[in-house]
This record gives sequence, C-alpha cells and structure tokens, in this order.
Amino acid sequence: MPSDLSEQSLREAIDETGPTLIAWVISFLLVGMYWVWHRDLFVKVRYVNRDAIWLNIIFLLPVCLVPFAAAVLGDYHDEPIALHLYGSVLIVVSLMRIALYWYLSRRPQLLWEPISVRERRLGIVLACVPMVLYAVAMIVADAAHQLSLFIYLSVPALYFVLVTILRDRPATATDADNFS
Repeated sequence: MPSDLSEQSLREAIDETGPTLIAWVISFLLVGMYWVWHRDLFVKVRYVNRDAIWLNIIFLLPVCLVPFAAAVLGDYHDEPIALHLYGSVLIVVSLMRIALYWYLSRRPQLLWEPISVRERRLGIVLACVPMVLYAVAMIVADAAHQLSLFIYLSVPALYFVLVTILRDRPATATDADNFS
C-alpha cells in the first residue's frame, strides 16, 4: 500500500483486502488440517509403492489448488460461484484423502502395523465430516454467502473438537489417538 494514504483511504484499502485475508486464513487452517492428517497417516507407513506415490501426488494436486480457490473467493467473495468453486476444491481434497487412506489402510504390508477395521472406519468418517460441511456451505452459498464462509471457517475447529471428543471417549480413544 502507498505510504501517503489518508485514514479514510487506508480504511477503504483494508476493507477491500479483508475478504482476501479471510479467504487466505480459512485456507491456511484447512491446509494445515490436511497437512497434520497427512503427517499422521505417513507416520504409519513403512514402505510406499508406486500406486501409493501416485495417489499421494493426486491427493496433493487439489491441496495445491486451495490457494487458487482462496484467491478467487477473496476477489469474488459476494459471488456464490466463488464459494462453489472453493467447496468443490475442498471436496476433491477430501475424496482424494479418502482414496489415499483407504488404499494404504488396506495394505498392511506397506504399514508398520495393520490398521484395524474399526480405526479404518473412524478414519473414513473423519474424512467425510468435512465433506458434508463443504456441501452444506455450497448449498447455502446462493442465499447466505456469509454463512457459507463461516461454515468453511468452522471446519478446522469442528474437526479438532470431534477428534478431541473421540479421544476422550474410552470406546474410541485408542483409535482416535492416531488422528490429529
């Protein structure tokens, strides 16, 4: 920003960049959530084969598109199509997360220790919860774009609250402890 802005001009500049900042903060938290999950998964992996490498690359592709979708959302924050694009990218990330997790969890020879059926189911559920919220955010985008944005923002917080609750329950504590 130029150094000679008046207070009013500075306020307008901040107001103008606010939606972009919000989109980037949401994206940072979501990518952070996926990074932690990815790290937790690969701590369990002893060996990767070519299929696992390609699935990982395909998982990382939509993750790399999150900043693009955030830029579009920041520039066109009042447009439902920007919120739909953002949600679509996040749903594809979630679908690829499920594919990668499913592939690795069903191949005990690639892991240090096999993943139990119960832990595998819990992992799939934890991957689906954000997807449901992304779909809801997309559905409400046409009528209430601020609510849609809030739903995207709430996903990392809700995800970590859900994991914390599962860790505190004796029945799910052992399996949930493998997720961050």
